[in-house]
Amino acid sequence: MKMYSVPYTQEDLKKEFQAFFHFSFEQGSFLERFVKAYQGIKRITNFGVSGCGHLLQNKELIRYLEENKF
Repeated sequence: MKMYSVPYTQEDLKKEFQAFFHFSFEQGSFLERFVKAYQGIKRITNFGVSGCGHLLQNKELIRYLEENKF
C-alpha cells in the first residue's frame, strides 16, 4: 500500500463530516434543511475532487502507475 499526501488533513475532512451530520438534527423548514444538505454534500465532494486532482498532478504516482501498467 502506498500513501500520498492530499491538500487537506484527515481532521479537516472529519470536521466537515461532523458538521454535515450535526445539521441533520437542526430544526428548520424543508427548504432550509435541503439547502444545508446540498451545501454540505458539495463541500464534502470538493474534498474528493481536490484530492483526485492533486493525485493526478503527482508525477511520482503517475510514473509508478505507468510502470506497473495500471
